[in-house]
Amino acid sequence: MPAYTRKTIDQPVQGSSSEVYWQTAHVSRQQRAQKHQHRSCVIWFTGLSGSGKSTLAHALELRLHQMQCSTFVLDGDNVRHGLCADLAFSADERTENIRRIGEVSKLFLEAGVITLTAFISPYEEDRKAARALFDSADFIEIYCQCALEECEKRDVKGLYKKARQGLIKEFTGISAPYEVPQTPEMVCNTQTNSVESCIDQILLLLRKRGVFLDMKTL
Repeated sequence: MPAYTRKTIDQPVQGSSSEVYWQTAHVSRQQRAQKHQHRSCVIWFTGLSGSGKSTLAHALELRLHQMQCSTFVLDGDNVRHGLCADLAFSADERTENIRRIGEVSKLFLEAGVITLTAFISPYEEDRKAARALFDSADFIEIYCQCALEECEKRDVKGLYKKARQGLIKEFTGISAPYEVPQTPEMVCNTQTNSVESCIDQILLLLRKRGVFLDMKTL
């Protein structure tokens, strides 16, 4: 058995106790990229409830998986079952929810994973804060554009109906605001375009940004 080697201690974490230090991994992000044959990145889907964020994220993950990519979807509902189970839906709690997702996404980035997040993330300031955690090449914001009326028609979970009845407070689009992204990397109109069409557009963008290290076929 090899002798125990103490990890290298680099620098203290800003804003934390001086006793907390960031530990540098022995396997680099670049080494993981070579293994996976793609760069890691964060694809941040944002839009109203019912706009198709989760549908696109999971369908895109399937396509990427078929291309032998290493992926993971962070879905809003799933995350609130565990990591963010203590948060409700006030403005401050939404901000904290997105802060946590940004930090988790950053860890997945270092792990070499293409991370797809599906969160309403209604506030521009919060999305900018998430973006600020990454280099510009690593963060791709995709606005799922869909009219409120269409989202209400879809309403698979019956949430809009409850919000209209006053049973759900601070519901985005009804009793809480949604701030449309000003400069997303892509706008996917999920009202007029098919899921497959949107995925083809996103894959083309990923190729242009050099995410894939070889020419995997679709």
